[in-house]
Amino acid sequence: MKVGFIGGGKMAEAIISDMVRSRIVNPHDIFVCDLSDERRRILKRRHGVNVFADNGMLLGVSDIVFLAVKPQNQDEVLKEITEFVTRKHLIISIAAGRKLEHIESILSDTRVVRVMPNLAAMISEGMSVFCMGNHATVDDRKKVITLLSCFGQVLELPENKFDAVTALSGSGPAFFAHFLALMIDAGENLGLERKDASLLAEQTMLGTAMLFAKGEFGAEDLIQAVSSAKGTTVAGMEVLKKSKLEKSINETLTAAAKRSAELSK
Repeated sequence: MKVGFIGGGKMAEAIISDMVRSRIVNPHDIFVCDLSDERRRILKRRHGVNVFADNGMLLGVSDIVFLAVKPQNQDEVLKEITEFVTRKHLIISIAAGRKLEHIESILSDTRVVRVMPNLAAMISEGMSVFCMGNHATVDDRKKVITLLSCFGQVLELPENKFDAVTALSGSGPAFFAHFLALMIDAGENLGLERKDASLLAEQTMLGTAMLFAKGEFGAEDLIQAVSSAKGTTVAGMEVLKKSKLEKSINETLTAAAKRSAELSK
């Protein structure tokens, strides 16, 4: 596969790094176009990929092209590359907001796939959700799954679920990070050194997530496993249940999903 990236930011670099690490794509078969000279030099030095300053040149040597630009710049880029896109190209958009219908209205008859990845792709623990465009093929689906799987879990869902996906897994890392920061602050307030509170909170979050990922527990099962009658966990859970945490989380995800819907218009 000859894989190109229009945009060489953090998410693009995370995907590139995992493609190279997993040997799914050789570095000499990866092409990156970015406006920044410095960014191009960094990507070439770190990963041994080919770099360009011109999107047309990148399309000329790539079969699969990731659109990894900011949502506000995507229309400009789509219009720019229209004359260079051919039937051989599969376009994979990882920019938030823009729907398949909109992309296909500019790149008519082009095979397009929309993907919502998240930042954990940087450590090969990403969550990517994709949906297929009108002209994408069964073979395209296989290629997309292969590429996305090299940096985490992959799920195919209809596009009408993407605002919820964006809120939960796209923005989710920031929400989990906020909760983690509050746990660290609370540990420090209880007298722990900050570095110790950080280690305790981070490893506890990681370990708990791994228990879920390995299918050891469901949420209620884990709560019961940690709890004992009149114990410390029960005392803390009583406070949580009386708080407005559930309402706040619902409102947080609803606000993020609403903004996702607004960006797609």
